[in-house]
Amino acid sequence: MRILLTGAAGQLGKALIRELLKKEHGFVEKLLLTVNSETSWNALYNRMKEEELSDMRAEIIQLDITDVYAVRTAVKNFMPDVIINSASYTAVDACESDYENARLVNEDGVRNLADIAKEINAVLVHISTDYVFDGESPVPYREEDEVGAVNLYGKTKVLGEETVKKALDRYFVIRTAWLYGEGKNFVKTMLRLSETNKELRVVSDQTGSPTSAAELARFIAYIIQTEKYGIWHAVCGGSTSWFEFAKKIMEFSGKTDVKVLPIRSEEYKTAAKRPKYSVLSTDKVNKNTDFRFKDWQEELAEYLKINN
Repeated sequence: MRILLTGAAGQLGKALIRELLKKEHGFVEKLLLTVNSETSWNALYNRMKEEELSDMRAEIIQLDITDVYAVRTAVKNFMPDVIINSASYTAVDACESDYENARLVNEDGVRNLADIAKEINAVLVHISTDYVFDGESPVPYREEDEVGAVNLYGKTKVLGEETVKKALDRYFVIRTAWLYGEGKNFVKTMLRLSETNKELRVVSDQTGSPTSAAELARFIAYIIQTEKYGIWHAVCGGSTSWFEFAKKIMEFSGKTDVKVLPIRSEEYKTAAKRPKYSVLSTDKVNKNTDFRFKDWQEELAEYLKINN
């Protein structure tokens, strides 16, 4: 299988590289990794060399997914069987004042990939988010539930999903949530703040499912070997609030001297509104596949063990 991976320098991209290049994944014939700048190219190359991930199957190139001509050239030259799009404008608050640039990446960039995927008969894997929902549900969201984003980031991701569904029959739209891995994320922010603060005030009235990039990558490697196309919710098991999440980060890191205090969303002002409840149900995965997601606490403990 020939796989083109966009956003390879991001936290999911790096996790996917590690997963797809594992020896047991003999189905990966060639892996084309794309990044959006020379700086990212150098950083990713050095990281792969450091982790001994340099592999004859893998090549890194620069690619701006919003440039339709560059996308067509890169894809036609490589002719992938699968395109995994983990490139995204993910700065939730910045989207409120930079909507057009966010839409350019999250809708137009996706359209460029979807159109060329259709032309060469490739499968497209598109990564989406729990923020496509309004947060008003009393129960975990299922794949077929109506979307209704409450911020502009979520709205651009809805547009991206619709673009994929209109263009293709063979696709995977994978919604995930509260992702953390190698890069900027909530876990690393809490650990950084704990170095200089003995009290951390964290929002307690927003609920979701913390998900490690490594676990999401494991699911993607699994699902692309099937023909179970459509929308999938992919998150670690269980749910929690940002407050309880932060407490577990401190507990598992042995930072017992750091006190985590709960606050309401109204006390932590952000440019973008967040859904109060965005837990994603993985019942579809459990009923239709033999894949099982690990519990969020188990994955967090493993992540901190490796990264601390």
